[in-house]
Amino acid sequence: MAISDWPEGERPRERLLQRGAAALSDAELLAIFLRTGVKGKSAVDLARELLAAFGGLRGLLKADMNQFCSHLGLGEAKYAQLQAVLEMSRRHLGESLERCDVMDSPDATRRYLMSRLRECPQEVFAALFLDNRHRVIQFEELFRGTIDGASVHPRELVRRSLAHNAAALIIAHNHPSGVAEPSRADIDITRRLRDALSLVDVRLLDHLVIGDQEIVSLAERGLL
Repeated sequence: MAISDWPEGERPRERLLQRGAAALSDAELLAIFLRTGVKGKSAVDLARELLAAFGGLRGLLKADMNQFCSHLGLGEAKYAQLQAVLEMSRRHLGESLERCDVMDSPDATRRYLMSRLRECPQEVFAALFLDNRHRVIQFEELFRGTIDGASVHPRELVRRSLAHNAAALIIAHNHPSGVAEPSRADIDITRRLRDALSLVDVRLLDHLVIGDQEIVSLAERGLL
């Protein structure tokens, strides 16, 4: 049965308009995105199959184009739409940080950095450059690869800080293994970067290590 033939109170789009998006299941939200099903299956049926095939929403959202398009009912146009939705979500989180003191909004800061870095297949080192009121000036990915003294260059971080006229920084990198526990190399490079930045009067406020389900703050651990 097509969704248009369902009772109005059971249709995902109508339920979203009446009760809000949070009231819908993952399959119902995905069905609204898909808009149509395939022969013999409604959009909700197709959404359930896709969630099972990808292991949930996260698996679907992180799939590359070939993986995504290999499933019935999906194609390049849907993949492009999904990537656009994801990028809009990241930019929305980023804009919300620009208007506030990030130190007063630690949860928002962590959500934003997790959205940018958690799914990266390799280690990515990034920085939030902040003004003297701790508002975001710019987010930048600076280095890719193993985070150690050979790959993260203090002089480059100092150069970018001066270019942005930053007063403070929060740096972050992901652990593709999913384990957020800081390594000895993480701690050592953090202190090298802190010392280099202090020479140009830029404060390093924190270094966040992003895992699969958690974020570890070196400042909170007393390791900064």
